[in-house]
Amino acid sequence: MPAQEAARLGRKRALPSCPNPLFLKWLTELRDEAREKGLKIQYTYQKAISSLNKYPLPLQNAKEAKILQNFGDGICKILDEKLQRYYRENGPNTPIHVLSEEAPPPGTKANNNLAPSKKKNAAGDQGKDKGGGRGGGGRKKKREYVPQKRSGGYAVLVALYRQSQIPGSKGYMFKMELQAEAQPLCDKSFTVPDLGSKYTAWSSVSTLIQKNLVIKTHNPARYSLTEDGLALAERLDSAEERTKDGPEERDKEKVISEGEEEDEEEEEGGPGVVDLTGSDEGEEDKEDSPAERLTCVAQSAADGMGISGKPRAASRKPNPAYLLPGTYEIILCVDFIETTGGSQHRKQELVKELQRNGVNFDVRKLNVGDFLWVAREKVEPVPGQLRAPTGKELVLDYIIERKRMDDLCGSIIDGRFREQKFRLKRCGLRKPIYLVEECGMAASHLSLPETTLQQAIINTQVVDGFFVKRVQDVRESAAYLTVMTRYLSKLYQNCTLICRSRELEGDGGSDEDEEEERGTPSCSLISFAEFNYGAVKNKCQTVREVFARQLMQISGLSGDKAAAILEHYSTPHSLLTAYEQCASEAEKEKLLSLIRYGKLKRNLGPALSRTVYQLYCTQGSLS
Repeated sequence: MPAQEAARLGRKRALPSCPNPLFLKWLTELRDEAREKGLKIQYTYQKAISSLNKYPLPLQNAKEAKILQNFGDGICKILDEKLQRYYRENGPNTPIHVLSEEAPPPGTKANNNLAPSKKKNAAGDQGKDKGGGRGGGGRKKKREYVPQKRSGGYAVLVALYRQSQIPGSKGYMFKMELQAEAQPLCDKSFTVPDLGSKYTAWSSVSTLIQKNLVIKTHNPARYSLTEDGLALAERLDSAEERTKDGPEERDKEKVISEGEEEDEEEEEGGPGVVDLTGSDEGEEDKEDSPAERLTCVAQSAADGMGISGKPRAASRKPNPAYLLPGTYEIILCVDFIETTGGSQHRKQELVKELQRNGVNFDVRKLNVGDFLWVAREKVEPVPGQLRAPTGKELVLDYIIERKRMDDLCGSIIDGRFREQKFRLKRCGLRKPIYLVEECGMAASHLSLPETTLQQAIINTQVVDGFFVKRVQDVRESAAYLTVMTRYLSKLYQNCTLICRSRELEGDGGSDEDEEEERGTPSCSLISFAEFNYGAVKNKCQTVREVFARQLMQISGLSGDKAAAILEHYSTPHSLLTAYEQCASEAEKEKLLSLIRYGKLKRNLGPALSRTVYQLYCTQGSLS
């Protein structure tokens, strides 16, 4: 028994003295001070203390401690300042490696009561010390993360909340539109990092996701508020409305990143308390960038023009973006597929011809179409920044799908031809154009007869309403793109362009179509970001969209006919419910026969109606 007790006591032998007692003492004081204030930086100090206890060599200054784990620039700077003060008070030759009686020896409870395994107990003690307030042991869990005013996280929460309050809103936002809505609410850019930093205001979104305030779903990513995020964002928006006319209270506390702390006091309580370990941003800028000031000017102009019916239009509907005449330029956008892969020589020839003609073009990924035009805002570069701020881009109503005769033949065979036309119709642009190359001799060596290809081209023009332009080769295609670019530049040169949202306002009204017929271009355009997001081919689809694709797999059932059926029965469930309410088989087979479709309002007919009924109501396999 004595031997066992001796062995047990041997495991608890005292640890050797720390060779850096002053640093240990100062770190312990910093940790205790942070603990009293309820700062999570206390755990960073505790990790630094553990690393210092394990280091067996004396340190001459704090910079040498950078080789240790959990010693960042902030901690080393604080220790160096304390060391210089210590030398001034006690003399430059005062020893710093003698164990001080005031410094707690390593391994004691004072130095290890904040180890990661005992964080819960520390939070409980913290709540008991403060007393009252929010309770005892649950203090740490109930401490709420609230982003600093006009920070990235603050702007994202408020922008998502205001979008969710719009009647009929979709309940989520894509990255590009969220950045555009949140930028006026933030002092830091969401797209361009500060000089010497790799972080933007968008970096704070990861913190919001970790704090379960924002949820990210789908691909492309959709951002929406959780229940906790909605409650917090509502409080932030209410506080913003109460204080919008009064002096702003900024910088209540500075954000301290992991491993660092600024030597200043923190204001306790209130909705402005900042979670000191939850930010990826660093310090916020105090001056707006020119791009942000331009955004604010455009927003003020929108309010001044009386576009919105409420003084705080931004809180209830998206901020319309305006591009005044002379503030934008027309750019031809070329899909990168048109410049790479396949016949490299022929595709490079198109680029060279455009360059030779002096066309201002940009190669990028287009999710639908091969060519289109955007009105890009002219933005002056900011001194000291590598890249100029990103300007607004509004898509003009013209989009081109380019087809060689061999590609046209292949797309008809594999079904891409009809799908591409359907997607072009739904992309939100009102002037789709088919650019067909090599009409004539090339068609005689293809899998389909030339008459079939010519009929498909004519149907595209007459039935689908596309404008079809026939050219002989790549050079003529480049010439047509050049002429169209110059024509559109002249057409829109005196127009004030307004950004609209397809989600909230639809794809345009009949008034705009009438204006275009009179030669006046539509000045209500969608942003390029929204256009490209909406045209993603393999994005997550709604039940209605999947139902439409199912119907279009039936031979003879075109996009117009599928759309007509969807107007009456938007989901398979509603169609099957209608079939169940029919009294007889004959009535079921003729259920869809009188539905009218297209401009001529023709009936679907009994044959197609019977085919749809057999597809969805036949038990077992179809014969």
